[in-house]
Amino acid sequence: MSDRKLTILGIVAVLMVIWAVVQSRVSSRPRTQPDAPAYLIQGLDTADIGSIVLGVGERAVTLKRQRQGGRFVVLNSDNYPAKTSEINKLITSCLDIRAGELYTDDAANHKDLGVTEEDAGTVVKFLRPDSSLLTGVVVGKAKEQASVGSVQQAQGTYVRLLPGDKVYLVPTVPLVRSRAIDYIEQKLISVKRESIESVTVRSPDDEYTLKPTEDAKGLVLENMPAGKKLKDNEGDRVFTALTNLRFDDAKKKSGELTFDRQFVCRLKDSTVYTVMIAQKDAKTYVSCKADFMDKTPVTKEKDVESEEELKEKEAKLLAWDRTKEFSAKHQGWIYEIAEWKAKNLTMKLSDLIEDEEKPEEMEKVEDPNAIKVGDPNAINAADLNVFEWLNAEE
Repeated sequence: MSDRKLTILGIVAVLMVIWAVVQSRVSSRPRTQPDAPAYLIQGLDTADIGSIVLGVGERAVTLKRQRQGGRFVVLNSDNYPAKTSEINKLITSCLDIRAGELYTDDAANHKDLGVTEEDAGTVVKFLRPDSSLLTGVVVGKAKEQASVGSVQQAQGTYVRLLPGDKVYLVPTVPLVRSRAIDYIEQKLISVKRESIESVTVRSPDDEYTLKPTEDAKGLVLENMPAGKKLKDNEGDRVFTALTNLRFDDAKKKSGELTFDRQFVCRLKDSTVYTVMIAQKDAKTYVSCKADFMDKTPVTKEKDVESEEELKEKEAKLLAWDRTKEFSAKHQGWIYEIAEWKAKNLTMKLSDLIEDEEKPEEMEKVEDPNAIKVGDPNAINAADLNVFEWLNAEE
């Protein structure tokens, strides 16, 4: 083999080695487009979140973490305690957003894509305790759909990662609730119908009490006015008004409200729920408390009580604790309730009762042979009877 050929082979071998080294280095570099979509928000420590802001401007909702206890409150509702499960769901939904392709990092394109804060459908910001921005997302428009046969297929949604100008085309985005009430537990009172002993409604005009019948299938009104009866459905609506009482908003200050109505629900276990009611500008507001009326101390006697007696005492202690917890939770709070719920709490006695149906008078059955006064035929018949009697005597 000539020197020239050997030289050429040497050069080829060197080139192959260089190529192998380059390929090795390239393959070891991080890929700009991973095989699996990466999460849009990365490296967020939820313990660093001081508050969460949903939306922008006057309609923005702020969920703030309290320093003591670490629980979130809804700033828009006078710092009413937020529902922990909804806060966790919100954070998880944002952290689960997967980044698709990077669509643009030019701020000039943001308005057309709907990812400016003013034009966005959804804005979520996670802030530090000092109100500086940790991270967040701005959800913009959906990419124009493409037709596959007769089926429309979505191409994703434009999402901007905060802080910054990068906009990603995200395959799916979560539905983020944006109202303050969405992060509040709206259930106020929930009692079982079979547990209710009586319901009393008081207003400046009247007062009445409803109780279940002995078989618990119906209702009776104490001191029912003569000639009156309960309407078919209205009594039941009043009696069950606290089986699922929910509110639409909460606040601390009462302003000029006058609580001149009461709805008192007594349970068979000695629990009493009292709802104070005020109405103003076609809206109804309530404040509420709970009391446990059985004040007898619960004591335990060794080796004397049966299992049933112990369960009764345990149930009493639990009910006692529930009333104290309820009153402590709702003390000082005023709740706005829906109009249809307010109607059941404030129904007037006149709207609750109606006139009894009078039994129809029995029709008199007349004897066809009876003599009618003033009937000439009847007189003739009487004369005929006398004539027949005289003949029989002869």
